[in-house]
Amino acid sequence: MRIIPDFITEAEEQQLHEEVEPYMNRLRYEFDHWDDAIHGFRETERKKWYPHNRDVLERVRQVAFDGAIMPYIHVLDLAADGVIKPHVDSTRYCGTTISGISLLSDSVMRLVRTDAQKYQQPSIEISTEAKSPDSDAVYGHRRFPEALLEDGFYADLLLPRRSLYIMCHTARYNFTHEILAKEQSAFLGAPIPKARRISIICRNDP
Repeated sequence: MRIIPDFITEAEEQQLHEEVEPYMNRLRYEFDHWDDAIHGFRETERKKWYPHNRDVLERVRQVAFDGAIMPYIHVLDLAADGVIKPHVDSTRYCGTTISGISLLSDSVMRLVRTDAQKYQQPSIEISTEAKSPDSDAVYGHRRFPEALLEDGFYADLLLPRRSLYIMCHTARYNFTHEILAKEQSAFLGAPIPKARRISIICRNDP
């Protein structure tokens, strides 16, 4: 699991936001996702991007993926009171790596180990690096019951606004991931105010 703060500039964030906002504003926030993984969201997929935003997505591909990414980019708009519940993205819809740019707000992602028999490492590897110089989306998820945290096999990760997260292999398959609700949004004991958040999510093929 990698988190790269300030992966994009304020200007790049604004350009991405300006491209997706006109379409997102035509959608209503939903609270009854088909697999109960997300509440308070709207989403779409986008294949064609303005050239300056294509350049940003190409940087994501170079940093996060060993090869090509899926042509349709998932745009997920989570309301301030929205929540992404613990889930593992289905292997039918994406491959080893999921990578997302966070727009508009900080948030806290929680990873919780799901399968002790598959898990072969003593701890999660988490690194933070400095920045280096149109159709609706439907993704399947494996939903899990409320995670039990007392065994310690979990990690809370701060996803700063304009950061890039890269989740692959062990973190992608053997841990659920979720975005904490605003009432639980805290990191290292400090509250993290959670506002509306848009994530620009890239995946590779299954």
